[in-house]
Amino acid sequence: MAMANNKTQCFTSSEESKLTDWEQNTITVAAGNGYGEKLNQLNSPAGIFIDKNKNMLIADYFNHRIVEWKYNAKEGQIIAGGNAQGNRIDQLKCPTDVIVDQQDHSIIIADSGNRRVIQLLNQKQQILIDNIDCHGLAMDQIGFLYISDYKKNEVKR
Repeated sequence: MAMANNKTQCFTSSEESKLTDWEQNTITVAAGNGYGEKLNQLNSPAGIFIDKNKNMLIADYFNHRIVEWKYNAKEGQIIAGGNAQGNRIDQLKCPTDVIVDQQDHSIIIADSGNRRVIQLLNQKQQILIDNIDCHGLAMDQIGFLYISDYKKNEVKR
């Protein structure tokens, strides 16, 4: 679950592969066309980051990619991964979360299947942390990165 503002909460639904915006009534704000790999589909969406313009970054777990959905867009744009699952620097394997560092505007990805955290800055990817069973990501107002390690049952900073 992610908060877009004080009134809106967003939830993922792996079963129906759609992201919903919930207030009084739910509406589909990304995908909703069944699961799949087309740009108007998701396959087990996981972590979500929503910027101040209501654009979303979505960790598309079984499509091994991070997709950006502009506000009111009919399809997403791949911004990381999307080159089949794998462990090359331009590939992801089962990403579980994505956030944006507000200081340098880099994108940080929990690449769970490859046991690493990746940073994407100016179209260049680098491994920030390797050999970690990462799942969730968060960043505080100072800029410290927090990573949940689900096998060690701990959160690292």
